[in-house]
Amino acid sequence: MTARVRDVMTQGVTAVPPDMPLSQAAQAMRDEGIGAVLVCAGSRLVGLVTDRDITLRVVADGADPRVIDAGMVCTPDPLYLGPDDESEHAAALMRRHAVRRLPVLSEGRPVGIVSMGDLARHRDPGSALADVSRAAASPGQGFVAT
Repeated sequence: MTARVRDVMTQGVTAVPPDMPLSQAAQAMRDEGIGAVLVCAGSRLVGLVTDRDITLRVVADGADPRVIDAGMVCTPDPLYLGPDDESEHAAALMRRHAVRRLPVLSEGRPVGIVSMGDLARHRDPGSALADVSRAAASPGQGFVAT
């Protein structure tokens, strides 16, 4: 029997408003040990921003993440799942759309996120991806220029 998304997802979400500077969104990711935050207007999902988005869409272009807002960089209206969807459906969506994470909504409200790592831990607990995903993320020590 295929697991449901609710059985494999990371429960709870870290959400930021669209007008939050990316530097603060990045700090939230660092502090929580996560690679993505949901961009929400109130309780409504409007986008998803990842550490990769910040790196490739902002930093690589020389833009200042202190003045660019999360809503300007996020993937708008991201694909999402419901908690009762099958985990195989999550894997198929990730594969088809080349995404690593999908928000999980219940009655229109974010309740979690499912990642490739979540699926790997469930489907193949001995895999390298599952091991890396299980490892506790350590908060960054910050960058010190010498």
